Amino acid sequence: LRAGQRVLINGASGGVGTYAVQIAKADGAHVTGVSSTRNVERVRALGADHVIDYTRESFADGPEGYDLILDNVGTQPLSEFRRVMKPGARYVRVGGGGPDDARWGVGFVFAPLGMAVRNALGDREYRTLLAEVTPERLDALRELIEAGKVTPVIDRRYALAETAEAIRYLETGRARGKVVIVPDAVAAAPPEPRPTDS
Repeated sequence: LRAGQRVLINGASGGVGTYAVQIAKADGAHVTGVSSTRNVERVRALGADHVIDYTRESFADGPEGYDLILDNVGTQPLSEFRRVMKPGARYVRVGGGGPDDARWGVGFVFAPLGMAVRNALGDREYRTLLAEVTPERLDALRELIEAGKVTPVIDRRYALAETAEAIRYLETGRARGKVVIVPDAVAAAPPEPRPTDS
């Protein structure tokens, strides 16, 4: 990612999206976030230059012009994303769905095959992100946090004994930031400051 490039982040208010918006802005990108109505202001507060409410409009109806698309949701076909990608642009799929989601069937299994075919035939790149956690990458993230360029967004905290409830909440797909499991004493503490919903 280079300064000045245009980035679309689908699922900008979730656990990955909230970091992605802030990191892309720290790298100097022009960021468009896609979220539901209740999260539009939150994504804007994270630094997004433009926010698309998917309940009211489709990102695919906009002009072609993204250099990078980060798809944290996986609910739209690749053809929708291709419509708004510049030649030479990259699409990166991070996740999408849950264990009870119908998309985890045949379509999910064949998605990587579809990306491989598009890579072989087209002028745009399609990938699935497999995160590799290294000390260097964690240090880079720590530096962004210490510099005030990235603020972790915590949606909910659960005590260790509430882990099953936390997982059920995650499976709803409605988490707005990270869901954290903490020792019982810490779970009772007030939440950390985070971008407002106003």
